[in-house]
Amino acid sequence: MSKEKIQGIGFFEKYLTVWVLLCMTAGILIGKFLPGIPAVLEKFQYAGQNLPIAILIWIMIYPMMMKIDFQSIKNVGKNTSGILISSGSSWLIKPFLMFGLATLFFKVIFQPLIPADLAQDFITGAVLLGVAPCTAMVFVWSHLTKGDPAHTLVQVSVNDLLILVLFVPLVQLLLGVNGVHIPWDTLAVSVILFVVVPLVGGSLTRFFMIRKKGEQYFNEKFVPKFNGITTLGLLLTLIIIFSFQGDIIIEQPLYVLLIAVPLILQNVISANFTYYLCKLTKQPHNIAAPASLIAASDFFELSVAVAIALFGPDSPVVLACTVGVLTEVPVMLLLVRFINKTRHWFPEPAADNK
Repeated sequence: MSKEKIQGIGFFEKYLTVWVLLCMTAGILIGKFLPGIPAVLEKFQYAGQNLPIAILIWIMIYPMMMKIDFQSIKNVGKNTSGILISSGSSWLIKPFLMFGLATLFFKVIFQPLIPADLAQDFITGAVLLGVAPCTAMVFVWSHLTKGDPAHTLVQVSVNDLLILVLFVPLVQLLLGVNGVHIPWDTLAVSVILFVVVPLVGGSLTRFFMIRKKGEQYFNEKFVPKFNGITTLGLLLTLIIIFSFQGDIIIEQPLYVLLIAVPLILQNVISANFTYYLCKLTKQPHNIAAPASLIAASDFFELSVAVAIALFGPDSPVVLACTVGVLTEVPVMLLLVRFINKTRHWFPEPAADNK
């Protein structure tokens, strides 16, 4: 990995797949040999939420939300085409593509290998992933492809606002096709808890810190303090989740591989569709790169949180969401490599031609 890539991605993030595998293993071993630990953790419930996991998910999401600058929304008009392509791919294409791929593989191709009720749970988890575009790691992917940071920030800010209004109806629509009915209020409470609350908290922190210390201090000194905390929260969450999921994985390890297939295909197809659409519409590479990577990646922290709130930490739905954590980083790094190698397909930004 080049020096630039090492600088663009932290130690935890660089080896995230390895850490995820280690945490999965640790969780499974705890569930198998120390079953009293998950039994105790499962008792800490309030309003249907597992409190230890809820706290860890807030630890994951809150630092991400501090990075969002809603002042950037005023810059949407500077590259309307790029924003429209990325938003359209994220909200009009990707959720339905994920639903279609998950249904095809779990109910048709893998039908002899997966019981019908389990296949439906895996589809539900895949849908929760597909309806939530990523709002955190895309900053890293954009940096690694020399993407336009202003465009990336605007698109992430737009997606955070769209999640508030589109996540619940899209989940209801897609799951309703298969007869999975989830109360609106349950979904809405999950969005409030795991999007609205950290979003408001992050925005207030950003506002007051910049007001007190300045934007440079906030971006260069304050925000980096939380880089490892987000990943640590994710890894601890995975240990707890897999302490609940250990039995099904030990009995059927093939399920993890089967779940990974449609999730990886969704990442690859979404990225390539958006990338080539940007090429056809003559977008510069520094717009096409982040647009395609944003369209491909998933807000797996939100998906895991909602899955746990709706179905409980020991549900196969949660397993499907957590497999998304396992597969996304190596897949996105491969997509970054492809995008960097095809830079010559695109016109240079005007500023670079001067």
